[in-house]
Amino acid sequence: MRVDLFDFDLPADRIALRPCEPRDAARLLVARPGAALEDRGVRDLPDLLSPGDILVVNDTRVIPARLQGRRVRGEASARIEATLHKREGANLWRAFVRPFKKLKTGEIVGFEGPGMEILDAEVLERGDDGEVLLRFALSGSALDAAIERVGRMPLPPYISAKRATDERDAGDYQTLFARRSGAVAAPTASLHFTPALIAALSARDIQIEKVTLHVGAGTFLPVKAADTKDHKMHAEWGEVSAATAHVLNAARSAGRRIVAAGTTSLRILESAAQSSGAISAFAGDTSIFITPGYRFRAVDLVLTNFHLPRSTLFMLVCAFSGLETMRAAYAHAIAEGYRFYSYGDACLLFPAEGALA
Repeated sequence: MRVDLFDFDLPADRIALRPCEPRDAARLLVARPGAALEDRGVRDLPDLLSPGDILVVNDTRVIPARLQGRRVRGEASARIEATLHKREGANLWRAFVRPFKKLKTGEIVGFEGPGMEILDAEVLERGDDGEVLLRFALSGSALDAAIERVGRMPLPPYISAKRATDERDAGDYQTLFARRSGAVAAPTASLHFTPALIAALSARDIQIEKVTLHVGAGTFLPVKAADTKDHKMHAEWGEVSAATAHVLNAARSAGRRIVAAGTTSLRILESAAQSSGAISAFAGDTSIFITPGYRFRAVDLVLTNFHLPRSTLFMLVCAFSGLETMRAAYAHAIAEGYRFYSYGDACLLFPAEGALA
């Protein structure tokens, strides 16, 4: 499909630079294909779902993946910023770096932490789109601890370009479900959850199950191709446990709905789904790219934030609810002052006719 079909104009003042306080005070746009849009709130979610529904959340934890340092070449040095995006081994990370062009294979970059701490890494490979493979001097848990000390929270570029990252973001850009470290971007639909909202869902007999997808920085890369068939997705690591797969399959057999909290939960569930619709245990990389025409096998509803124009995530929600429905929903959200992107408001999406397998 033509990528320009997924374009739209967003006023700069619609981009949320801070989350709502409390988190569940965000607005919620309900989009049912063929029906009128509904302006609701995230706190209405328990009433919009049905008893017996299962809400699937992503339990990944965002690490402080933005590193700043210097590369030294003889007597010359230059500033380098790296955003880690996928772990490849005990001491190996793929990262997007700036500036990229003059950074050579074999060079050492010293990333600077508090005090005099320096975390060294060697450039093993240069890839496309400013990507490199870094081999760190530390490994395993020692490297993890050093990244926690040296790194900063990797706010998306549409926020970090407008304000500095600060101490509030360490909590604001982390969900209540965060447990397994490895993401370099938050599963933003789950940023809206509070203990009160979780209690209200439980009282409504809506069960919460957890999966993992370590979200990579590639999620923010623009689609540069003119046609979706020419776009390459970056792989991300995820897991659906055997126990969770069993719960979800039993629920589907009983006629209960699976609600994905976010596109990350949806993508790992669809990666684990068989052609029959059964969900299998899964642990590994996925580079699933969902565009209109895809038939969803694992989910019945989607809770998600508002996404960037021409992005793979906007393509995904168009695949689920229909391109015209989503274009109308986004136009309505812009006109009504909804807040967009990671710290913004949410929408609850119902499937278009023929979207479900």
